[in-house]
Amino acid sequence: MSATEVQPLTSRIANWFTPKIALARVAWLRTVLYLFVILDMHAFVRDTRLKGEHPGLYQPLLLARIFDLPKPSVANTTALYVVLIVACLVGATNWFPRVAGWIVAPAFTWWVLIGMSDGKVDHDHLALVIALWVLPTVKSTVRGRASYGDQTRSEAAGWAVRCVQICVIATYFLSWVAKVRSPGWKFTWPGSAVMTWAIVRRPHPVGEWLLHHPWMLHVMQWVGFIGEFCSPVILWLKGRWQLLGALFFLGFHVANTAILLIHFLPTVVCWLAFAPLERIVPWWRRRSGRDAREAEDQPEGSRQAEQQAGA
Repeated sequence: MSATEVQPLTSRIANWFTPKIALARVAWLRTVLYLFVILDMHAFVRDTRLKGEHPGLYQPLLLARIFDLPKPSVANTTALYVVLIVACLVGATNWFPRVAGWIVAPAFTWWVLIGMSDGKVDHDHLALVIALWVLPTVKSTVRGRASYGDQTRSEAAGWAVRCVQICVIATYFLSWVAKVRSPGWKFTWPGSAVMTWAIVRRPHPVGEWLLHHPWMLHVMQWVGFIGEFCSPVILWLKGRWQLLGALFFLGFHVANTAILLIHFLPTVVCWLAFAPLERIVPWWRRRSGRDAREAEDQPEGSRQAEQQAGA
């Protein structure tokens, strides 16, 4: 293959990893994800501070061992909690987003490493943790503050968003790999009774009703199994087709919540990386401008009547 043939291919690959995306999308993601981190600390990975009170139960994960992170204690987990709350609140306002981001990323990673040091690592946090590391790499055009309406297209913003998108999809595809690997690289998972076992373990009215219809459970297992295998396709879909793919997995999580009370919210919120959030402010401005023009074009007597009716 000649150099002239290789160059376009490498350029297409580079362009796919660094699409030009408006900085406004990154600004929206910062606000939503930093506020979600605060929720996560209190609702999902909420026992980090408890592990600081009982350090004897701490079993460090691989990453904690590699970086030789200290054992949790009341002092360092409390300090970590305060730092995260303050930095997330600052980052959510989009003031000094890079400074706040570089504080939140390692702090929340350590928070999660401590919280998941009991042998159960929740893979629904993969995209969220990676998002916190890549968002601070994007520099805003306005010094000190990022704007929700900034339509400046940036390859740096595109790279950060693409990293989040890849990790969202990897959450599902790697789950499929685990389902195939565990039984010795065989497709036995969809035909097993794993959902029956899960419902018995987590009894819920919807799930208990499905126990009387085992064929439905097998159909749902096959749908989830095939969907996870095909999930990487969403990265190359556009427009409505990508929206349909996103809605499929959001429906997948709604079903899991209804049947098993498993929510996967840390992954669900990261699906916003696929949404054109940069269109919100222009849409609102057009909407507000149209409403203002309609009010100006309205006859004076009609406006007075509406004001009197409203009063």
